[in-house]
This record gives sequence, C-alpha cells and structure tokens, in this order.
Amino acid sequence: MALGIKCLRLLHPAFCTYLTTLTRPASEISMKPVHGRQHDQRQYLAYPAMPVRQFATKKAKAKGKGQPQARVNINTALVEDIINLEEVDEEMKSVTEALQDNFNKTLNIRTAPGSLDHITVVTADGKLALNHIGQISMKSPQLILVNMASFPECTAAAIKAIRESGMNLNPEVEGTLIRVPIPKVTREHREMLVKLAKQSTNKAKENLRKVRTNAMNKLKKSKDKASEDTIRLVEKQISQMADDTVAELDRHLAAKTKELLG
Repeated sequence: MALGIKCLRLLHPAFCTYLTTLTRPASEISMKPVHGRQHDQRQYLAYPAMPVRQFATKKAKAKGKGQPQARVNINTALVEDIINLEEVDEEMKSVTEALQDNFNKTLNIRTAPGSLDHITVVTADGKLALNHIGQISMKSPQLILVNMASFPECTAAAIKAIRESGMNLNPEVEGTLIRVPIPKVTREHREMLVKLAKQSTNKAKENLRKVRTNAMNKLKKSKDKASEDTIRLVEKQISQMADDTVAELDRHLAAKTKELLG
C-alpha cells in the first residue's frame, strides 16, 4: 500500500493528498475550491483543518462590563477551619450599629441631654464619658445643664470637650455648673449636621476597611489548609460582605441627610 501511494504521489501529488485525508476525522478536514471547472462541476481539494481561536471583540467586552456579578453564598461551617465568617459578619454589623448609634445620639435637630453622653473628656485618669463624671439634665428646651460637683477638677476639660464635640455648642460655666445653650435650628445648623453625618459615615467606612483587611490577612495565613479555588471563593465572600455593608452605611446616611434637611 505504501508503495502504491508513493507511485501515485509521483504521478499525481494532488490525488495523493486526497488519499491521506481519508484517514483523518471529518472534523479535521476542510474543502477548498480549485480554480477551473471540469464538466461544469466545481472541483475541491481536501486540506487539514486549522484550529481557529475566537477572540472577544471590544463590543463584547464592553457589553460584559457593568453586569451584576454572581453572588457567593458559602456555608460558613465548611470553612470554619480556615476563617470564622460569622465573626467577620458580626464585626461588620457592629460598624453599622455604631454609626446608627452615633446618628441617634449626636445628630438631631433638637439637642437632648442624651446627645452629650457620648462626649469623651480627657482627664488625668484617662478618657471618660461626660455622663460618667457629670450629671446631665434639661433645664429648658433651650438649655442643658451639666453638674460637675462630683468631679470639679474635670470642669475645664469637660467644657473643652463639649466645645470641640462638633455639635456647634458654646458652653458657659458657673462654678462647677456648665450651662449649654441649645443653638437655634437654622439652615446652616442643619447643613453642619449633614456634614458631621458624612464625616461619621466616612469614619465608619474606614473601620469597615480595617475589618476587611484583618479578615483577608487571616485568610492568607490559612492558605495551606485549603485549595486555591476555595481561598478565592472565601475572599470573594468577604469582599461581598464588605460591599453590602458599605451600601447599608450609604442608605443610613441618605436617610439621615433627608431627616436633617427636612
């Protein structure tokens, strides 16, 4: 058979090529027309098919951008030996809760006694909450009193803390009694409160980034305990949790801004 093919190659190379293609799968063979006709019929020669790589066009790539990514929902119990995702989730939730607490206590149109509770006073014994060293009460809708009789040595520090609280308060002192006039509700005051709300939200996002970074660092230390695919999925889960929390923080800011501006 080999001798016969050799002879045919000498007589007609094109016919020899045809014979060799008979042993190839059909998927590997393509037909190419030959110029010229015989008996009014187009002639074809067989050639091995060449693999063709399909590249994504710019239009196809652009179409893919902006599309919602598939969400990850990992069973926390299956990866608990790598990282405690429930703990990470709680830490992220605490960031949101802290922002809400800050909004409720400090960013109100009408200042209430509880608005001063969070103010931190720097004393010789360290940082203390104002309501721990002074008795706060409402004298009238326009005046809050802070009685520093129990810690008179902290009066000056308390005044400084109230003034620098960012609440637009200008305290006055009478002995150990601090008088805190409540500012009128003006447009400027409302806008100032909105500015404080944005600052608090940005600080919350910074705290959230720290939680995310710490979680990612813990995950890196556990790379030897799981496959690369599993690590990637957990990373995506953590990033997804952080993104969801950022969206929630932004929703709280939007709601508070609407409340403050009226």
